[in-house]
Amino acid sequence: MLLPMKWLKDYIDIDIDSKELSDKLTLTGSHVESIIPLDKGIKKVVVGKILSIEKHPNADKLVITTTDVGDEKLKIITGASNIKEGDYVPVALVGARLPGGIKIKKSKLRGEESFGMLCSLDELGINDNVVPKEQRDGIFILDKEYPLGMDIKDILGLNGDVIELEITPNRPDCLSIIGMARETCATFDKKIKYPEISIRKEEESINNYVKDVEILDKDLCNRYYAKVIKDVKIESSPLWLQTRLMEAGVRPINNIVDVTNYVMLELGEPIHAFDLDKIKDEKIIVRRALDLEKITTIDGVERKLNSSNLVIADSEKPIAIAGVMGGLDSEVTSETKTILIEAANFNSKSVRLTSKLLNLRTEASARFEKGIDPNLCESACNRVCQLVEEIGAGKVIGEYIDKYIEKVMEKVIILKIDKVNRLLGTNIGKDDMIDILERLELKVEEREDDLEVIVPTFRLDLEEEVDLIEEIGRIYGFHNIKNEPLRGALIRGDKPYDKVIEDKAKSILKGLGMNEILTYSFVSPRVYDKIKLSEDSKKRKYIKIMNPLGEDYSVMRTILIPNAMDVLARNYNYGVERAFIYEIGNIFIPKELPIKELPIERKILSLGMYGDVDYYYIKGVVDTLFERLGISRCKYLREENHPTFHPGRTANIFYKDKVLGVIGEIHPDVLENYHIKERVYISELDFDTIIEIANLERKYRPLAKYPAITRDLAIVLDREILVKDIEEKILENGEDLIEKVDLFDVYMGKQIPEDKKSVAFSITYRSSERTLKDEEVTKVHNNIINKLEETFKANLRS
Repeated sequence: MLLPMKWLKDYIDIDIDSKELSDKLTLTGSHVESIIPLDKGIKKVVVGKILSIEKHPNADKLVITTTDVGDEKLKIITGASNIKEGDYVPVALVGARLPGGIKIKKSKLRGEESFGMLCSLDELGINDNVVPKEQRDGIFILDKEYPLGMDIKDILGLNGDVIELEITPNRPDCLSIIGMARETCATFDKKIKYPEISIRKEEESINNYVKDVEILDKDLCNRYYAKVIKDVKIESSPLWLQTRLMEAGVRPINNIVDVTNYVMLELGEPIHAFDLDKIKDEKIIVRRALDLEKITTIDGVERKLNSSNLVIADSEKPIAIAGVMGGLDSEVTSETKTILIEAANFNSKSVRLTSKLLNLRTEASARFEKGIDPNLCESACNRVCQLVEEIGAGKVIGEYIDKYIEKVMEKVIILKIDKVNRLLGTNIGKDDMIDILERLELKVEEREDDLEVIVPTFRLDLEEEVDLIEEIGRIYGFHNIKNEPLRGALIRGDKPYDKVIEDKAKSILKGLGMNEILTYSFVSPRVYDKIKLSEDSKKRKYIKIMNPLGEDYSVMRTILIPNAMDVLARNYNYGVERAFIYEIGNIFIPKELPIKELPIERKILSLGMYGDVDYYYIKGVVDTLFERLGISRCKYLREENHPTFHPGRTANIFYKDKVLGVIGEIHPDVLENYHIKERVYISELDFDTIIEIANLERKYRPLAKYPAITRDLAIVLDREILVKDIEEKILENGEDLIEKVDLFDVYMGKQIPEDKKSVAFSITYRSSERTLKDEEVTKVHNNIINKLEETFKANLRS
């Protein structure tokens, strides 16, 4: 929402700059996005009057004007075709500065000198999307005579700033200038000046113009308030009204539409004006649309409706989509003479679903879908009539139609004084609490130990006691509350086992130099191509998002590798020499497509690294993680068919018969897709399985009382046989006398056949009950050799 400072100050006496105002509003809960200066650096642009226009002697499309700027008459050349003698226009003098740093100099065009420039609104820095259509092309023509030489900033209101705010969904009352004036008053302890709404003269009776307003679907429309204006003159709005709208980001259209938009921005109630002569039988019906019923909206698009959409209709057809957009057939045009002003209150959910279904979002729907106070209808409608009367755009008809189904009353909430300080951790006195609540326009009645708070109907978000406590906290200033340790039930209890394992794993990885990352669960379908997954891969069976933020976030991820590669690529391209990352996140596997029930979610641990590392480095990280989580006897089996990884430098990790994950070097083609020229190593592990098999129990083992005997064993066997299998066979036949088995050498080369390898182990024998004899160890050791020979056809290396 855009909040012009000048408009805000119409309702509050405050002398403060935009920066201080923004800082204070942010501290009391109104998040300020930016501060936008209106002048955008404009200097030496003044009002001028065109005295004469002559054809340029050397150019068909240029004219030479003589323009009076008060203290001198200037010769200025322009190519604009919309000017005429007597027009008052903005003139940039020699030496003037325009938005974007443009400086105006004396120039020569086709042999003729020009001493300045006539300006359009675009050249004055006003965004094209808010410029009136008739003023988009050509020079900006002022609406009346102004003192010559007067600074154009004073005429167009280009002094001061506009504050851009992010309004949270629970505060629809702040989607208005008055709403933000209330917040400002509460923040600075000021009194608000509401606009005085009165109509000087009313003629005739509305009954002569409208036969009836009938609400058929009362669950979707709680109130419909209407007045009529006759003798309407459709023309451009006064400049003050146009500039107010443009500052607030709304394009001026004509005087009637501009007034309705002005009141919507001012009070927060969307207003719609119908051409009453186009309403069949002078009757308004608020009803659900018929299935397949159609309406052409004012944007010229024909839209198909269904019975979930609420419409405003006459006796024959829909004339507006309630709360969203009016119909083309009842639109106010230059021929309109009589209008019906509608101020209604529609069901927020209905408006939101209709807007979503039709893919049609407007300023009105953005307000209605968050909820609006129905008691605002009358004042908003009368405010429109007042302004129409003031600018001479029509005559107001007497009386009104008001169909109010269920009157919304003020809520009463009991606030316990001691609970406020207990919950906020403050020591705010009762009088200060009352002061804060009354600054927010809440009525307070004191009782012994609590307060009876009457909540006005415009505060739809205040429903229970904790809401009031939050209001006291934010106006008091959460930044003023001292930091204190948490107390009470919040800090009691034990963590779930899976969370304990997750925290332990993160601590281990952090100790190993890994950095945690967090990435979106939404990804682009293109990432599966980037990591070279085959077309028939199960990982490509992903869930599509119905309303994605964009193509890059349009599907739910089924694998974490692309996320890790994105982060590594970003760091690499930023010039980071080494990166070590990990993430524990969910993947989403559909049970069937299209989905009919929630997908399977599995927690995955992804690790990635580059820079002065190799396969054994990342394997060491994984091995250490397993060891400290109490996971043993995992096998690494070479994987040559994973398209994302380098063949021959990749392994699947098994725990018993379960695939625990994959580890290896990323394929060069994949690295090229990510523009990385370093070797990258990735491991992706099933963290849910890790949680299942982890064992954090640690048993005490006393220091050995008896000496150990160490024997070395070197055998020659086929290259394909895994070291892990050999170790398991040694332990299996150790008769509980083996304390540990250490691999200390793997050799392939001369003196060893090509398809063989030499593997050497150091085996430590020890008993916890006695001193082992050499003969006893030799017997066990020889039995191990025999078993290795039988199982793997191994031979002792001589």
